[in-house]
Amino acid sequence: MLQIVLCDDNIDELSYMVQLLNQYSSSKHLDFKHTLFHNGFELISALDKGKRFDIYCLDIMMPGFTGIDVANEIRSYDKTAPILFFTSSSEFALESYPVKAVNYVLKPITKEKLFFTFDDLLEQIKVKKAEDAIVVKSNDGIQRVLISNIVFAEVIGRNVLYHLISGRTIECTESFSTVCNNLLKYGCFLKTHRSYLVNMQYIDTVDNQRVTLQTLDTVPIAQGKAKEIKQQYLNYQMEEE
Repeated sequence: MLQIVLCDDNIDELSYMVQLLNQYSSSKHLDFKHTLFHNGFELISALDKGKRFDIYCLDIMMPGFTGIDVANEIRSYDKTAPILFFTSSSEFALESYPVKAVNYVLKPITKEKLFFTFDDLLEQIKVKKAEDAIVVKSNDGIQRVLISNIVFAEVIGRNVLYHLISGRTIECTESFSTVCNNLLKYGCFLKTHRSYLVNMQYIDTVDNQRVTLQTLDTVPIAQGKAKEIKQQYLNYQMEEE
């Protein structure tokens, strides 16, 4: 099920978007769940509390806290989830570039526009999912895990635990060296300690003793490695810009 955010201060526009998305999901036999927000403050408050979504659909022209402002805040929590802008004005098109919006659709939104936009978006998501995933043998069986869903991995005794953004933990009996080989090749993981791998897209802060994640989990930094860890994280951030 795809978790989709619709954020617009206009109640009629929200209602219309829900109708179109319901038509789209029915025609494509897809399972969508809509979460509606009437302003950006409500959405960011939900993210502060740990909520995460697969796709963000934002109106730009909202009072007080524009869609661009909201998108910038979203990117501090989630660097990869697709952001779609729906607006009646094209003047913000250039401002949408730094937040890596996947599309910018002018109102009025028609069925044709929305269907075309979501066809393209879901194809991108499908390709990304096909590429960025690992298969693990967990205690519950063989599972396919998206790289973007892994917040961090740790080894405890003979078990490796994958901590996911959903709050779920997958426990496996595999060597941590194998886990490191599988994950480090993706470029977004950082080994902070002999027992921990962190997905850098979820890092909130790095100090001399620990890494604090956006999920509020903390991961230790091996003694003497703080400078190296900070530099690697800085390099990652610069590459993402």
